[in-house]
Amino acid sequence: MTTQAIAEKLVAHCRKAAWESAQRELYADQAVSLEPYATPAFAQETKGLAAILEKGKKFEAMVETMHALSVSDPLVANSSFACTMSMDVTMKGAGRMQMTELCVYEVKEGKIVSERFFT
Repeated sequence: MTTQAIAEKLVAHCRKAAWESAQRELYADQAVSLEPYATPAFAQETKGLAAILEKGKKFEAMVETMHALSVSDPLVANSSFACTMSMDVTMKGAGRMQMTELCVYEVKEGKIVSERFFT
């Protein structure tokens, strides 16, 4: 699968908040996820698909209500792509907040091998 095809599939999954489906279909087993900083809920670096899936489940468990979600069309290069993701979300115990991230992905051999989020 080309980087363009992977980018389009990932964006389509994300627009439906189908994070786990996207990860299972598009990520390499050895993928790495990098957050802008460590938090009590998440490490700054998560290694391996199983750990990334677990991180996604933790995030979903923290969400009380997803009021709005938008994902931009991807900007695609040879082996990487980026998009922005914005969420209007109420987190359990933390209230309602707006979050926007720049999401950058690297692709090798037809799979996403890294994701990195910037605020």
